[in-house]
Amino acid sequence: MRNLKLFRSLEFRDIQAPGKPQCFSLRTEQDTVLIGSEHGLIEVDPVVREVKNEIPLVAEGFLPEDGSGCIVGIQELLDHESVCVATASGDVLLCNLNTHQLECVGSVASGISVMSWSPDQELVLLATGQQTLIMMTKEFEPIMEQQIHQDDFGESKFITVGWGRKETQFHGSEGRQAAFQMQMHESALPWDDHRPQVTWRGDGQFFAVSVVCPETGARKVRVWSREFALQSTSEPVAGLGPALAWKPSGSLIASTQDKPNQQDVVFFEKNGLLHGHFTLPFFKDEVKVNDLLWNADSTVLAVWLEDLQREENSTLKTYVQLWTVGNYHWYLKQSLPFSTCGKSKIVSLMWDPVTPYRLHVLCQGWHYLCYDWHWTTDRSSGENLSDMANVAVVDGNRVLVTVFRQSVVPPPMCTYRLLLPHPVNQVVFSAHPKKSNDLAVLDASNQISVYKCGDSPSIDSTVKLGAVGGNGFKISLRTPHLDKSYKIQFENSEDEEVNPLKLGLLTWVQEDVFLAVSHSQSTPQSVIHHLTVAPSAMDDEQGQLNISSSVTVDGVIISLCCNSKTKSVALQVAGGQILKYLWESPSLAVEPWKNPGGFPVRFPYPCTQTELAMVGGEECVLGLTDRCRFFINDTEVASNITSFAVYDEFLLLTTYSHTCQCFCLRDASLKTLQAGLSSSHVSNGESLRKVERGSRIVTVVPQDTKLILQMPRGNLEVVHHRALVLAQIRKWLDKLMFKEAFECMRKLRINLNLIHDHNPKVFLENVETFIRQIDSVNHINLFFTELKEEDVTKTMYPPPVTSTVQLSSDPDGKKVDLICDAMRAAMENINPHKYCLSILTSHVKKTTPELEIVLQKVHELQGSAAPVPDAVSAEEALKYLLLFVDVNELYDHSLGTYNFDLVLMVAEKSQKDPKEYLPFLNTLKKMETNYQRFTIDKYLKRYEKAIGHLSKCGPEYFPECLNLIKDKNLYNEALKLYPPNSQQYKDISIAYGEHLLQEHLCEPAGLVFARAGAHEKALSAFLACGSWQQALCVAAQLHLTKDQLAGLGRTLAGKLAEQRKHGDAATVLEQYAQDYEEAVLLLLEGAAWEEALRLVHKYNRPDIIETNVKPSILEDDEAPHGQESDLFSETSSVMSGSDMSGKYSHSNSRISARSSKNRRKAERKKHSLKEGSPLEDLALLEALSDVVQGTEKLKDEIYHILKILFLFEFDEQGRELQKAFEDTLQLMERSLPEIWTLTPQQSSATPVLGPNSTANSIMASYQQEKTSVPVLDAELFIPPKINKRTQWKLSLLE
Repeated sequence: MRNLKLFRSLEFRDIQAPGKPQCFSLRTEQDTVLIGSEHGLIEVDPVVREVKNEIPLVAEGFLPEDGSGCIVGIQELLDHESVCVATASGDVLLCNLNTHQLECVGSVASGISVMSWSPDQELVLLATGQQTLIMMTKEFEPIMEQQIHQDDFGESKFITVGWGRKETQFHGSEGRQAAFQMQMHESALPWDDHRPQVTWRGDGQFFAVSVVCPETGARKVRVWSREFALQSTSEPVAGLGPALAWKPSGSLIASTQDKPNQQDVVFFEKNGLLHGHFTLPFFKDEVKVNDLLWNADSTVLAVWLEDLQREENSTLKTYVQLWTVGNYHWYLKQSLPFSTCGKSKIVSLMWDPVTPYRLHVLCQGWHYLCYDWHWTTDRSSGENLSDMANVAVVDGNRVLVTVFRQSVVPPPMCTYRLLLPHPVNQVVFSAHPKKSNDLAVLDASNQISVYKCGDSPSIDSTVKLGAVGGNGFKISLRTPHLDKSYKIQFENSEDEEVNPLKLGLLTWVQEDVFLAVSHSQSTPQSVIHHLTVAPSAMDDEQGQLNISSSVTVDGVIISLCCNSKTKSVALQVAGGQILKYLWESPSLAVEPWKNPGGFPVRFPYPCTQTELAMVGGEECVLGLTDRCRFFINDTEVASNITSFAVYDEFLLLTTYSHTCQCFCLRDASLKTLQAGLSSSHVSNGESLRKVERGSRIVTVVPQDTKLILQMPRGNLEVVHHRALVLAQIRKWLDKLMFKEAFECMRKLRINLNLIHDHNPKVFLENVETFIRQIDSVNHINLFFTELKEEDVTKTMYPPPVTSTVQLSSDPDGKKVDLICDAMRAAMENINPHKYCLSILTSHVKKTTPELEIVLQKVHELQGSAAPVPDAVSAEEALKYLLLFVDVNELYDHSLGTYNFDLVLMVAEKSQKDPKEYLPFLNTLKKMETNYQRFTIDKYLKRYEKAIGHLSKCGPEYFPECLNLIKDKNLYNEALKLYPPNSQQYKDISIAYGEHLLQEHLCEPAGLVFARAGAHEKALSAFLACGSWQQALCVAAQLHLTKDQLAGLGRTLAGKLAEQRKHGDAATVLEQYAQDYEEAVLLLLEGAAWEEALRLVHKYNRPDIIETNVKPSILEDDEAPHGQESDLFSETSSVMSGSDMSGKYSHSNSRISARSSKNRRKAERKKHSLKEGSPLEDLALLEALSDVVQGTEKLKDEIYHILKILFLFEFDEQGRELQKAFEDTLQLMERSLPEIWTLTPQQSSATPVLGPNSTANSIMASYQQEKTSVPVLDAELFIPPKINKRTQWKLSLLE
């Protein structure tokens, strides 16, 4: 759905040269043109408009002096650095343009009619006057000469397998006699010059020759191979014309055919058979086709036609038409009418071999024209709902318009077509935001027809409906009507005759103002014209456009774009400079377009498509070259872009990697766009989507989600790009247009949670609006079923830019429950009967489904007698519920309501056998109410409720209740059901205590027993856990005798001593067993010296000091020395791996190694101190750390010993102990920095890679890394701390 738009035109008028031009050729490297005349050869430079070389051939005798000579071919030969010229008299010349040297390399006596070089310039073919073909090498050595007329078909002759004779075949309406008719050959066309025509295939492997057969007088096309072997001859075609052109891509050979009522361009295959055609828009015998030319990339076919003389004194014209094909339909894209009289008659034309869309035209009056076209999509540029997303396609004198907002019609069909009197060259839509559907059409007669949308006073005959019409269809489409046609009034009418495309880049900027660009004939300048409606012609049918003002710009303007919002107009000059045209200001100034930095913008390469857009708040120029390089201002953003479109705040692009990307320009920067389009970038799902290979953007439907793409073969595809979809949904939700958003999300499978998550607060405030807009029970249920706790704005659909306002709901609140409750309240308020099923769904969808409430509501429906409009029956509601909930689960919940009618109702819907559930239900009905409910709850495994109902059944059921309590460990729940002073309460408590004892929870068991009054059991439980205070309290309540109490005290003291609780044991012995001597011994054993002295003095037994206390002190004074030696020996034996333990080191064998603490200890022990072990350094660190920590713990004990030693005048021993301990601490303080130097990162070797590493060094480093420190051992590298503030010294001993 693209049109050819004139990019620029170049004109060189009145070239100063003798004679008349006959043919021309191009020198592509020098960008010059070689023109041949009856006098010789000239080389002109059309850019600087000067003649560079003149080579006269008359003086050398190669052309006759009388001016009757003719040059039949010119070809630049790059290998020879010269030009090959062939004359009609038979000479083949080589001209060196640098030295002007001429050389005749060959001569044909009979003359030459055609000289044709192969595309690779390795072979040259000459057609002679004797009807022969001569093939020569590029060195002009003859290879072979063949007769131009051949009787044989060729090597590719078809083989008949003999399936029936021609006479037996079916001949349709012609009848059987058709088999016996002789084929009549029609002679060549009357205007045929009978000259042979030669064309080569693009790869140079074959060439085709069209000649008039001397026997039949009809034209035939023969295909020859590069080796000069005849391949095939065309089938007989009546009225075959002389024009011949082989498509460079190789598939078809184009020619023309005169038919009884029309003239066609026909296509041959290589085997000579016809394959397709299209009809030229002229009557029979109205025109003749002089030539057909394919452009370099085989996309455009140029047809050169000339009017035939039909009436005397009629004005004859020559036409150049450009045709393209899409979806097997041929479109006439451009039509250039030239006059045949005087100087503007076309002599020759040719496509540029390097630039595919550049056409060179040579006119008789030494006028040279060069046109550059490029592809463009003409689409309306509005951004509101009134814009219909129109795309216009030029097809001869028709404009095919497709309205994509209402229907997607694949080309070549359309929504409607505009019929114009002349072929159309350009279509332009209005840049006015509110009138974007209006369009203006510039035709080949330089007339502008303006079509406007709106109410038309009468039916417009020039507007015809396309694919959307038909019998019985009501047309909802509002078609435009022809408002007026305007003739452009030129100052010099001769300009129009010489250059039919005088005006280009037409832009409709305002209601009655058009901008157009023309190029200067003599200087590299351009003129911008303001075309305004002439006021006098307002009421006439034919209006007139005057050139009100013109602005001359230095440089050739190659593109012009207008921003419909800002009214800015940007011009691109051939050198890449971007200019800003202030068309609304009175001065009509042109100034450089500047980027945000204040520097003039310049595209490094000329861009064929330009647009204006706001990027990050700044207006920028976007450009795309024909080589897929994409620029924003002068920054190249990407180099693989095939098409782009700007819509509102979005930039959409298609790439060579077959993706379509969408970027929001509002907050974008050039760096983010570059990063997003880089090949290494992996974009998120919202901005990127895969598309079919070769897709191009046609248009975007404004305020919708549709993006129209066209495939290479011409068919259309509508995609809903995720970024456009989500942006549109967000807009709808912000405007509280829930219905539109919901329909779009449902159709395009967008998660419906977004309706809430986009703005939870607003949604919950407008729940009623949401329900009223949706107004469909099914749709509301669909919304409920998709609800989930996940916030989709953080997972599936993150917003393009994180919002500063926190819109998400409170994380503590249950989202689904909130929505269900809010919507249920709204539905009950609006119409509870209509939304009954949705209300049920809201209960079921809660985090904990409220199935009992749902079943109760279904039961209420069953009970309601009077029918209500829109109401749902209980049957329907239950059937609907079973879609959500498993029938067995629903059956269980219905049982839990204790309503047997409801149970039966659900059971009937299930697959259960009535023989199973009816006896069970009948049994239940016979039971007493509380026991019945107990049985149901027990069946449903709701044991807490079950014991509640059973407790109400009476004391005779208590044993059953107690068994259930014991079985299911429901002690706490059961204790709440009975008063504390009841026997049941006591029985449950005793059972509970015994259960706790089995779990080895002795203290809680004792407390339960004590509370229930079971003091004996409580005493044994407290004894077991060593809770001596509680045990003695319970003993007091048991009223034990003095001896029993003393025995109990001794038992307790023994247990406490085992647990190393010497102080508690001594208290029990002294107070309850009255054995203070044993108490003193226990205190001495536990090193509680001061408490032992207190008891000695309390009971006035100083003899114990001498007998027990002092010896114990001295013994313990030696123990620390021993402990110190232990520490030193441990430090010294770290290397040997010996294990030392001090006096107070006890191992508790009962503690399970499964606890996490012991697991960590076990992991610590895994490091071996054995010399040479893998983690020996860690084992040393671990052992030394233990030594330091053990010494730190001794400080308090040392302090107590020192005090007692001083008290009993053991000063010497005290000083020795204090000095030894101080030396040990100082040694440790000095050693810590030396031992703990490494960090885990330093110790774990990193693999050594780089230019200096070898295979062995890399392997060694990886091996070292394998044995490096595990993460768990990182704490070993933290040095242990020594607390210097701890008071342990006794200053009296210093």
